[in-house]
Amino acid sequence: MHSPSKPALTLQQAVAQAPTLARLSELAAESALRLAVIRPLLPPALRELVRPGAPEPDAWALLVPHNAAAAKLRQLVPALQQALATAGHPVATIRIKVLRAAP
Repeated sequence: MHSPSKPALTLQQAVAQAPTLARLSELAAESALRLAVIRPLLPPALRELVRPGAPEPDAWALLVPHNAAAAKLRQLVPALQQALATAGHPVATIRIKVLRAAP
């Protein structure tokens, strides 16, 4: 005999039912919102290179592929913080991290 199958869960339903996944989803959404706020302030050449890190309540990391991008972003930190605060996402610290390629 065939037992009745449970209806399949959508990804959103599965995430909502698992607290850890739900928290990760919230962090990813917050990080994406923050990136959307600052992206227009980034030089065009950097817009596609900058990746958001996990947001913290008062800090955020931006990930870049090389030192030149990191140096330019560090110059922009005050303007980025101002834009985030204006948009309702205030952060006291923005850390710039250079991603190193795996050997």
